[in-house]
Amino acid sequence: MTTDTSPSRTNRRRSHRLAQPRTRRRIEPVYYLFLLPALALFTLCITFPALMGIFFSFTDSVGFGGFHWIGLKNYAVLFSDPSMLRVYGFTIGIALATVVVVNIVALFLAIGLTSNIRFRTLLRTVFVLPMVVSAIIIAFVFQFIFSTTLPGIAESIGFAPLTHSILADPHLAWIAIVLVTAWQATPQAMLIYIAALVTIPDDVYEASSLDGASPWQQLSRITVPMISGYVLINVILGFKNFLSSYDIIVGLTDGGPGTATRSVAMSIFKGFETGDYAYQMANSVIFFLITLAIAVLHLRISRGKASI
Repeated sequence: MTTDTSPSRTNRRRSHRLAQPRTRRRIEPVYYLFLLPALALFTLCITFPALMGIFFSFTDSVGFGGFHWIGLKNYAVLFSDPSMLRVYGFTIGIALATVVVVNIVALFLAIGLTSNIRFRTLLRTVFVLPMVVSAIIIAFVFQFIFSTTLPGIAESIGFAPLTHSILADPHLAWIAIVLVTAWQATPQAMLIYIAALVTIPDDVYEASSLDGASPWQQLSRITVPMISGYVLINVILGFKNFLSSYDIIVGLTDGGPGTATRSVAMSIFKGFETGDYAYQMANSVIFFLITLAIAVLHLRISRGKASI
C-alpha cells in the first residue's frame, strides 16, 4: 500500500494542525490567592471610592452630614456654568499648546542625540534629568525665575516688556505654564523618539543622499513618515497627561491672577475646600470620562503599533 506524500497532502495536514484550537494552559488556584491582596487593595482604595464619588455626584452633599438625591442637576449646572466652561477651555488649550511644543523640541533633540556627535551618551543623561525632578520643585524654581530673576535682568538691560513678572499678567501667565510643563515633559517624549529613530535603517538615508536629498527632505519625507506611529502615541499620551496639570500650575500661579490659569484639576480640589463636593464630583466624572476616552484611544493605537 502506498502512502500519499504529495506536497498538497502535506500542506493539508499542516493546515489542519494550525486550524485546531490550542489547549489553554490550566491556571493553578494558588495564583488567584496571590492576586487577592492586590485586588482587595485596588477595590478598597480606587474602585469603591470612585463608585461612591459617582453616587454623590447625583446628590447635594457637601462632603459630610446628610444629603438629598437631586439626579442630573449637578451635571446640568456644570454644562451651563460659564466659569467652568472657561476652565475647560483653558485646560484643553494649555494641553494642546504644550503637546505642540513638547513634540517639536523632543523630535529635534532626539535627532541630534542619535547623530554622530561627541558626548552623545552624556548629553542624553543631562536632557533626561528634568523628568526625575518633582514637578512642584520645578514650579517653585521657575516661579522665582519668572518673578525675580527675569525682571531684574530685563530692568538692568532696559528691556521693558519683561520688567514685570509675566505670572502676574492674566494674558501671558499661560506662556510660563506651557514652557515649564514642556521643560519637564520633553525628556519622556524624546526617549520615545530616540527608540523610534534607531529602528530606521541607515541604508535609507544613504540611498536618499545619493539621490541628492537634503537634510530637510530626509526629515520630512523619510524620518517623520517612518516614525508617524510614535508621533501619534506621543501626542495622545502627552495630551492626556497635560489635561491633568496641577502641580506646576499650583507652584507657578496657584490658578491666578484671579482664576485666569485655573485648570480642571485645580477647580475640583478648590471645590472640595469650599463645600461644592457633589458639584465637583460631577465635574470629576465628566473629566474622568474625557481622560478615559483618550486613554482607550492611546491603548488601541499602541496595540496597533505593536502588531506591525
